[in-house]
Amino acid sequence: MSWVTTFFTSSLGRKLVMALTGLFLILFLLVHLGGNLQLLRGDGGVAYNHFSEFMGHNPVIKVIAYGLYFFILLHTVLGIRLWLANRNAKGRKYEVHTTENASFASKNMAILGLLIFAFLLIHMGDFWVKLQFNEGVYDTVRYEGMTHSITDLYTGVIASLKRPAILVIYLLGFLALGFHLWHGFQSAFQTLGLNHYKYNGLIRFLGQAYAILVPLGFALISIYIILMK
Repeated sequence: MSWVTTFFTSSLGRKLVMALTGLFLILFLLVHLGGNLQLLRGDGGVAYNHFSEFMGHNPVIKVIAYGLYFFILLHTVLGIRLWLANRNAKGRKYEVHTTENASFASKNMAILGLLIFAFLLIHMGDFWVKLQFNEGVYDTVRYEGMTHSITDLYTGVIASLKRPAILVIYLLGFLALGFHLWHGFQSAFQTLGLNHYKYNGLIRFLGQAYAILVPLGFALISIYIILMK
């Protein structure tokens, strides 16, 4: 058995990969939120469409994007396997150290993760699948000074988020994300050995602030859009 196989089949190896992929996804959320903030520029979608064009056609970004998809899948699969292994071995949920005093988030990380994964499938089906496999679904626009047209994703996003059912799904997804991050952020640092009384408080504060502010940012953008005239 190679060291790679041994690493990925061990509990420690899976947890390390979970932590690393989790931190990568945490960084991605900041980029995604920054892109979504362009929806609020009030310029009719100029900034957002330019951002989407860059993210969708830059070759370096495309490579990173496929890495992102792989990390999401890997993070999900390893999370499920760890949860099943821990439950079968000790009759506990996800975290080996779960106790009666554990937080809701730590007790339900696997369930929250599956809810987020389901939300991502809906989200990608609403936009990414259409962009990749349904040519012509979105109109194109050409702004002043441009030599070619680009996809008008802004109009599609606004139309989608103005549907109440979609908004509810998104808000539930952001709520699950917040709970997942509440425990996962600081847990990732602990798994990587970055656990010391001098800075544990700072990591906990940053993790909890991130778990509140980032999902809240996504949620407020979505609510703002449905209230737009």
